[in-house]
Amino acid sequence: FLEATAREPPTSALVVGVDHLELLEATARVAGTCTAIAHSRRAAQAARSYAEREEFSCNVLLAASGEALSSKDLERAGGSFDAIVLDRFRATSGALAAMLNAARGALAPGGRLWLFERYESLESPRERVVEHPIARVRRLLIEAGLACERLRPIEADGENVLAAVAALRAITSTTTGVA
Repeated sequence: FLEATAREPPTSALVVGVDHLELLEATARVAGTCTAIAHSRRAAQAARSYAEREEFSCNVLLAASGEALSSKDLERAGGSFDAIVLDRFRATSGALAAMLNAARGALAPGGRLWLFERYESLESPRERVVEHPIARVRRLLIEAGLACERLRPIEADGENVLAAVAALRAITSTTTGVA
């Protein structure tokens, strides 16, 4: 997936969420260096064991606070990244908007963000106005300062998932001058 959507292989990648180990492996094998943030000790242990067994390199860190992505997590992961993968296949809580904003801050210029979000987690029956999940992802990406390059529903592991690729949005300034 990274090879198909990246202009060139990333030199550094960050994977947030490690429940989908094949996604972690695919990212680690393409990127020069890979860091992953696991949201539980059990997930971190499973990711480390899987990386060792499948013989790929990835530094797996335990998240500071549950399923959120904090500035402390990003500091520990180090610097900015050419590729950030948000694996939210199994996410049950945690605000997507906050995670996108945090990830945007760690995305290097020219880098790409890949988002994998369960379709049903984007449906909000409690709200009065129901927003279509695809429209919601587009809106959240824009609000986070990201430009959506690709967005499509896929079926993975028997679940319906929305997969998106985004980049930092170009900031345009308009100046009006009086002659």
